[in-house]
Amino acid sequence: MLNRVILIGRLVRDPELRYTPNGVAVANFTLAVDRPYVNQQGERETDFIRISLWRRLAETCASHLGKGRLVAVEGRLQVRTYETSDGQRRQVTEVVADDVRFLDWPKDRAASTGVEEIGDFPDLSDLGTEVELGEDDLPF
Repeated sequence: MLNRVILIGRLVRDPELRYTPNGVAVANFTLAVDRPYVNQQGERETDFIRISLWRRLAETCASHLGKGRLVAVEGRLQVRTYETSDGQRRQVTEVVADDVRFLDWPKDRAASTGVEEIGDFPDLSDLGTEVELGEDDLPF
């Protein structure tokens, strides 16, 4: 049996970090993931998926991620049931992440470096002199 999920999307809001009574960090955020097709109106629909993170990964994501950041999440799908205070049973489906990759720059870093999107890198030509390599100098 296999239960693996890989998603790429943007955070809907900043992660919420809490600690269990035993001191274990747990964070949650919602990831907006576009569907790979357009509907009859020509619009791309979006799914909003709850992500749960534990321990060090929870603390790292809570301190470095924010609303709008693009991330890749890998983990497992979990369905859990709980009872509300008025006795109703609720079911929650979420991804319990074991790996999160940051796919863009934080906005404050983008402003200071001039980088606005993935693949949009600043001009580095003024960092040093050019070096010409001969055929024997190539690393491959």
